[in-house]
Amino acid sequence: QVQLVESGGGLVQPGGSLRLSCVASRSIFSIDAMGWYRQAPGKVRELVAIITSGGSTTYAFSVKGRFTISKDNAKNTVYLQMNSLKLEDTAVYYCNAQERPFDYWGQGTQVTVSS
Repeated sequence: QVQLVESGGGLVQPGGSLRLSCVASRSIFSIDAMGWYRQAPGKVRELVAIITSGGSTTYAFSVKGRFTISKDNAKNTVYLQMNSLKLEDTAVYYCNAQERPFDYWGQGTQVTVSS
């Protein structure tokens, strides 16, 4: 089992940047994939970005070129650098760990993009 704790959310103006962090309760070195998902009010939860144990990354089309996912195995931490934020990026962002057959989620951190 692994517990995930997100941080770094907040209020930012359009065009601004935020960096989210997700700290795991144990080593993430062997976890199959770590990812960020988001859920806006009235919408389904959607994938934002994933990074595999080997370092391969996948992004949602809507964030490609603006967001970067990375991880630091030594710190058991996954990051999401978000640049050029848009109003439509407003959502609760959740950290996810996939260790087949299990799926773990954090509590989420609110990101609000508003002028």
